[in-house]
Amino acid sequence: MTSISQFISALSQYNFLQTALITSILVGVMSGIIGSFIILRGMSLMGDAISHAVLPGVAVAYMLGLNLLFGASVFGILAAMLIGYVASHSKLKNDTAIGIVFSAFYALGFILISLAESASNLHHILFGNVLAVSDADLITTTCVLIVVILFIVLFYKELLITSFDTTFAQTYGLKTQAIHYALMLMLTLVTVSSLQTVGIILVVAMLITPAATAFLWTDKLHVMLVYSGVFGAVAALVGLFISYTFNLASGPAIVLVAAILFGFSFLVSPKQGILFKVNLSNHH
Repeated sequence: MTSISQFISALSQYNFLQTALITSILVGVMSGIIGSFIILRGMSLMGDAISHAVLPGVAVAYMLGLNLLFGASVFGILAAMLIGYVASHSKLKNDTAIGIVFSAFYALGFILISLAESASNLHHILFGNVLAVSDADLITTTCVLIVVILFIVLFYKELLITSFDTTFAQTYGLKTQAIHYALMLMLTLVTVSSLQTVGIILVVAMLITPAATAFLWTDKLHVMLVYSGVFGAVAALVGLFISYTFNLASGPAIVLVAAILFGFSFLVSPKQGILFKVNLSNHH
């Protein structure tokens, strides 16, 4: 209780901690929401690829003095298009194309970082440092969250159909490729917005874990979106508290809390939880 009181007291005193908390929660919410579609479409590996493929974009933007979000978005979309092109114009399967493009972009990113004059300034992108979040980062994160929510509200029906049955979506007349690339753009924006909080290496965990946790609790998409956003926000809040109280790295702390929530749900969630299945088998 003392630790909680100290955390609340620090929140009321330090502006940087307030900014970090709000940004973390926003990142948790939008990662959970967009991650739901990544889970349903079986694109977890794609989320991993995009999150790593933005690294050279961030490095190039930094070296040229451009907006990091712009640079990362360009490379994120470029990676998604390259993966789609290689997979559709060869006998290679999707996971192979993803592995090739992802590793190439990631390697390029490391080389560019090593060439940057102030390479140390980019290291926080790899591991995140939510306590160094600026007001500009908070504004950017808020804008991205609004864009993501608007996108889902406006194209909910299209996203729903293409997530469950691509063939039916095509016969229904939906432009599945356009929806796919629009979703990749949203994924890229969310990824870049999350870099300061959890870093490139762990951002995929925030995209997948809260959504996977929500998936264990419901089979309705609109409910899953709400649950995953809530799980992401709780992970961010508790993770930041642990990070501040025990002086631990913020990104790993947030991701570990998300993993604990998943583990708990894996045990006790109705219908899909291990304990439910054991209880059901005992009754038979």
